[in-house]
This record gives sequence, C-alpha cells and structure tokens, in this order.
Amino acid sequence: MSENIYDLANELERGIRALPEYQTVKEAKEKIEADEEAKKLWDEFMTFQEKIQTMMQTGQMPTPEIQQEMQDYGQKIEANPVLKQYAEAQQAFGVYINDIERIVFSPLQDLNK
Repeated sequence: MSENIYDLANELERGIRALPEYQTVKEAKEKIEADEEAKKLWDEFMTFQEKIQTMMQTGQMPTPEIQQEMQDYGQKIEANPVLKQYAEAQQAFGVYINDIERIVFSPLQDLNK
C-alpha cells in the first residue's frame, strides 16, 4: 500500500464531515444550543444517560423506575420539535457511521474467526 494508513483515516474524517447528514446533525445541534428549553432538557437527558452507562459498566441493571424515567425522557424529546429533529438527524447520520464501522473493523473480525 503506497498510501499512509493515517492519510486514509484523515481523508475518511474529512469525508464524514462533508456528508450532508453530518451537516444536518451539526445544524440541528446548533439549534439546540440556541433554544434554552431544548438545551436544558438535552443536558438533563445526557446526565441521565451517563448515569445509566455508569450503572451498566458496573454490572447494574436499570430498575423499573429508571426504565420509566428513560421512557419519560424519550417522550419529552419526541415532543420537543428541536430535539426531535436532532434525534432524527442523528439516526440518519448513524446509518453511515454503522456502515463505516462495519467496513473498518472487518479485518479485525477476520482475525477472530
């Protein structure tokens, strides 16, 4: 391979940033920052999500109360047009990221066969 692997990685990074889906997520995130209510809810949700991740990393399973709180946040996000747009944009962008991840990690999976 004549091209440096880091050059390829940097080219991929630039390509990802150039995707219309990336730009849509970026613009949706800027709308959250400009909307006080959406930003407050988003920050609360992110703190809650970190709490859940910490629980999972320590082997704890979410209680029914926490699962209900998770559903409540989902409903609040769905009801907020700014956050709903951001979530939808992230989902569309995620399709690319999942595909890229599958391609990039394919050689590692081959080694584990």
